Amino acid sequence: MTDETVELRSTLTCPECGARSTETMPTDACQYFYDCPACSAVLKPKAGDCCVFCSYADVPCPPVQADGKGCCG
Repeated sequence: MTDETVELRSTLTCPECGARSTETMPTDACQYFYDCPACSAVLKPKAGDCCVFCSYADVPCPPVQADGKGCCG
């Protein structure tokens, strides 16, 4: 997959309240924490996932999209 086909926007769904928020994913670092704007829950990746986007969003992070490897190694 080339950089042109990597999606940078992803919609996170809070597991606590179900609120959805579309965010731009970082390309140079993992986003390990995310504060839900609706209920203030602090989301962390599920076991085995590298970031909150891989755990709670509809599009995985850019490194996973590009080469199947997580952004944290």
